[in-house]
Amino acid sequence: MIRFKSTSPEQTENFGKALAASLNAGDVIALTGDLGAGKTCLTRGITEGLGSTSHVSSPTFTIVNEYDGGKLMLFHFDTYRLSGPDDFLMSGLDEYFFREGVCVIEWSDIIDELLPQNAIRMTITGDGNMRIFECKCSDEQEHIIEEAARKAGAEVEK
Repeated sequence: MIRFKSTSPEQTENFGKALAASLNAGDVIALTGDLGAGKTCLTRGITEGLGSTSHVSSPTFTIVNEYDGGKLMLFHFDTYRLSGPDDFLMSGLDEYFFREGVCVIEWSDIIDELLPQNAIRMTITGDGNMRIFECKCSDEQEHIIEEAARKAGAEVEK
């Protein structure tokens, strides 16, 4: 696990931009954290880092927003309103995992058992401008997360 702090929304977005440079089609970023933790802020940075100029907002009522215009499509999920994994499967949303793009899933704990084994799992906690990111991922992904966090000016702990 890797852990780092973000001290502003701008730093969180900058982390997302730096992370996007290393993302590939099929990557899944699974986010958990309370309302206002910075999940959408991070997604905004990833979307911009992929080269999209789309306006990013939480897809609370649509469940998934698609953003293109960059090097890869970004599929932004908000599973808050789902009752569990069966809702996700019955809606066919798992098919996005196999499309040529990156999936960012807010409230991913609701569908945790469906996430690909190689998903990057991030828990965001904190209040005010201070956010703590705890990331569980493979060793290779850990290196990518650490590099992106350092590029954004965050202090990294292992």
